[in-house]
Amino acid sequence: MTIATSDSGGGAGIQADLKAFARCGVHGTSAIVALTAQNTHEVVSVETLPRQFILDQVRAVVEDMGVDAVKIGMLFDQPTIEAVDEALGLVGDAPVVLDPVMVAESGAVLLKPEARQALIERIVPKATVVTPNAGEARELTGLSEDASGEDLVRAVHALGPKVAVVTGGHLDGSDRYFDGEALESIEGPRHPDGASHGSGCTHSSALAARLALGDTSLEAARTARAIAAEAVANGLRAIGEGAGPVDVLGIIDT
Repeated sequence: MTIATSDSGGGAGIQADLKAFARCGVHGTSAIVALTAQNTHEVVSVETLPRQFILDQVRAVVEDMGVDAVKIGMLFDQPTIEAVDEALGLVGDAPVVLDPVMVAESGAVLLKPEARQALIERIVPKATVVTPNAGEARELTGLSEDASGEDLVRAVHALGPKVAVVTGGHLDGSDRYFDGEALESIEGPRHPDGASHGSGCTHSSALAARLALGDTSLEAARTARAIAAEAVANGLRAIGEGAGPVDVLGIIDT
């Protein structure tokens, strides 16, 4: 299940999550917490959904279909974070992957500044894996631009998740993994000429799907890295005037 926000441009959010689930061979369900009006170069507006409707979506799926893993994406504001915190009480012991979405590729703010502490206190400690990029890791931890990947992943882990993975697109290209004992560097190809909108959503959703299929967190992180990299390489550079969307399914020959 993805608990996240709709992207009307189809590149990130719920839309990217469901495509990544399909790429991994699992059936995706969703609880939409907010709607965005956006395209490849701007987020025009955001509308959040009521607390009870968020809970109803999660409960409806849990009671009939079950949930094997949860991916959490853009939450936007504190009331939404509080609703999702409550909703996590409905999913039992399913692993939770949090992608702490804060800023869009276009630069638009996707997490209100006053909601950051609520995310850190209420959602991060409940996560099995937290998957920030370097910029998000700095926002979560307060570390400076000089902090290394190792510094960042250790600091994110100290916030309470079982595992932290700091993705490497904004570092030296390697993802950093830390579970409190094992510190790993996850290597993989980089595709700077690809299209990257939705890469973070794709990575975290693939990681959640692999956990649902029984992978360890490290195995899931390695597979998610490979899937996200491939999606960027296949990215749809010709769509829109801004950052093009990733193509995790390889459906268009670019």
